[in-house]
Amino acid sequence: MTHPLIPELLDLATPVASALGLEVVGAVFQTSKSPPILRIDIRNPQGDTSLSDCEQMSRELETALDATDLIAGAYVLEISSPGVPNELTTDREFTSFKGFPVVVTAHTPHQGKTLWSGRLQRRDEQNVYLSQKGKTIAIPRQAIATVQLDDHAEAM
Repeated sequence: MTHPLIPELLDLATPVASALGLEVVGAVFQTSKSPPILRIDIRNPQGDTSLSDCEQMSRELETALDATDLIAGAYVLEISSPGVPNELTTDREFTSFKGFPVVVTAHTPHQGKTLWSGRLQRRDEQNVYLSQKGKTIAIPRQAIATVQLDDHAEAM
């Protein structure tokens, strides 16, 4: 269950991240901990999210939080990177994970199927391309619901 302060915390954190050239991708407020822990996940859209990115965001967000009364009492602020995404959505992710095993799920059947697995080759404006046993499969982007890394794939 999402803590009720999360929307307000995101409203505060998003412009702070934006001013630093970063994106906020998630937040969790763990009030069951003592002191409570506020974790904000950030991403650097220009490259890998660095420790320096996290440190800058931490300093700036701490200043912004201290100027409000959103969180009463002591808390721990953690800034981190969300790590490797399971679902691929951006051009950068599709480029970074070229050659990795993926599972593609479709909204509507394409060639009688709604699920494909294979190695990601590329994505263009019309299709996502997979390699299945050396054969290229083109799946129309408008039919695709998700493209996810396949953590359970054996060496293909």
